[in-house]
Amino acid sequence: MGETRLIQGTGGGVTGMLKAALPTIPGVNQLPGVRKTGHELPDLTVRREGVPVTRDEVSAYAAVCGFPEKDTAPLPYLHMVAFPLHMAIMSDQSFPFPAIGTVHLENTITAHRPVAIGETVSATARAENLRAHTKGRVFDMVVSIEAEGETVWESTSTYLRLGKGDKEHGERGTQFAEVASGGATWKLGTDLGRRYAAVSGDSNPIHLHPVTAKAFGFPRHIAHGMWSKARAIAAIENRLPDAVRVEVGFKKPIFLPGSVGFGARGVEDGFEFAINNPKTGAPHLQGRTISL
Repeated sequence: MGETRLIQGTGGGVTGMLKAALPTIPGVNQLPGVRKTGHELPDLTVRREGVPVTRDEVSAYAAVCGFPEKDTAPLPYLHMVAFPLHMAIMSDQSFPFPAIGTVHLENTITAHRPVAIGETVSATARAENLRAHTKGRVFDMVVSIEAEGETVWESTSTYLRLGKGDKEHGERGTQFAEVASGGATWKLGTDLGRRYAAVSGDSNPIHLHPVTAKAFGFPRHIAHGMWSKARAIAAIENRLPDAVRVEVGFKKPIFLPGSVGFGARGVEDGFEFAINNPKTGAPHLQGRTISL
């Protein structure tokens, strides 16, 4: 019988990221309370209850991600409710990998209906399906969010832990169509990662400053993957139905400051879209929507 744990507060932020970083520090990672003890995904469910969807928090998120002011939350907004659950599981001693250094490869959001400003939601998360990948091992963080007794929003985030991969039998990830940029170019400021961290709680140092990013092997800081997904959804949101699934794969990092190109095209059951490097055409993000 697995454990179900109720967590309080928003989680994440600088304090949460410091806790997540401790298992990556030699010596410190062997201390009691820090040392990772698990080898498989824990049979652990974490839950947040009674989280209000407030005007101020939604407006702050919408401003950073390019959504208009409405009486409902942007489609990807509830990832802000889900993210502390991700961190709670990955920061637990029983979880086999440090949270810092784990790469977000893919994300799928299924929205069953819009969530209105003023509603209260509860969220549940589990880590599932640890499996081989060509570059290491991957697992899924699965979240379900309900309001008024009904499931209104679900997500699956696929994470990669780099290591000895299975080149022959390992998973290669979802294949998305290539979509050329269609004339829209977005200029991204050097403070984008800090602005998104302020509304999301994701203060991973690779997103904040060039110095902190260099400590983790990046030439300078990079945009959050979930910001890029949100910005792409914002560009087509007014053409999406209330019940929709949005799937994306995160490709090459977006270095800050910089510019990216966006393109989208209609297909039979939704849209295919991409954020690309405007000079080379190489994809930063590829995705599709599926009407439900």
